[in-house]
Amino acid sequence: MKTSKYNNIQVALHWLVALMVLFMLIMGTFVLAQTPNSDPSKVTALRGHMFFGSAILLLTLVRLVWRRMSTQPDHAETGNALLDKLGIAAHYALNLLTLLVAASGIGIAFQAGLPGIVFGGQGNLPPDFWAYTPRIAHGILTKLLIALIALHVIGALYHQFVIKDRLFSRLWFRKRNS
Repeated sequence: MKTSKYNNIQVALHWLVALMVLFMLIMGTFVLAQTPNSDPSKVTALRGHMFFGSAILLLTLVRLVWRRMSTQPDHAETGNALLDKLGIAAHYALNLLTLLVAASGIGIAFQAGLPGIVFGGQGNLPPDFWAYTPRIAHGILTKLLIALIALHVIGALYHQFVIKDRLFSRLWFRKRNS
């Protein structure tokens, strides 16, 4: 049975993960990156960042599993075969980048001994996270994720306001019997 909308669990997971990723990108860029590792408040900020990053990883995996188990609407079409294929690729890339950003964050955490420092109060933060290879990947991947999110939003707005295919209604909550 085909459907024209995503189910409410998919909708909730999409918007929850989207808001959490946006929050994390803003916090990472404008708070964590700007706070020296010698500042005691950095440990608290890192605790939140690690908690939210873990939640994003878990929710993204749940999203992917739920997607495989659920009926999906057809991919949105623009009338241009190349744009349609790029849109599909962008959705896969968004999920992949989200998982890779989380994986690189985990890599930084373990190489720098952050679980013990941040959650166990054992030791001090290293002078610079850039000494760890996963930090380089984390920085590049987050910039790619920001760019892809911007394109995703532009694409959604294009669908909604130029093509006028009511794309947003596919990814909003629906009544139980619809």
